[in-house]
Amino acid sequence: MAELPDDIYEEVTRLSEEGNACANDGNFDLGLSYFQKALAMLPPPIDEPWAATMWLLTAIGDMHFQMARFPEGRAALMEVVKLFDEARGNPFIRLRLGQCMLELGEEREAANWLAGAYLSEGRQLFEGDDPKYLDFIKSRLEPPPAGWPDGW
Repeated sequence: MAELPDDIYEEVTRLSEEGNACANDGNFDLGLSYFQKALAMLPPPIDEPWAATMWLLTAIGDMHFQMARFPEGRAALMEVVKLFDEARGNPFIRLRLGQCMLELGEEREAANWLAGAYLSEGRQLFEGDDPKYLDFIKSRLEPPPAGWPDGW
């Protein structure tokens, strides 16, 4: 991936840290604004392979999810998986995208994304989220013959 100029990278990193601090305090709307400001600082075009684009779009999708803005979360996360091949294998991105899709009634697509997240990381990835997401994906998967192992 291409590297950002140092001055832009430093400011994007600072804004991202501010966004993360806001999110940790439950202030997702303000966190979202920091991530959006950081994304706007990236030199065009948006599909330039800046590593920051991947983490910023993921954070934006997560902020929208946290605020129950599922169409916007889905859009940001779909942009990530369209732009970055490695995003398709990222368990957190798969989790949030699947959750947004499930909330939008896209059960089949949600199951595809959530299955990858679950099979990669197990139950641990779903901790802190509504148990309905874990229940949903476990209801769609065939358990192993001996049942799900601890942590799964």
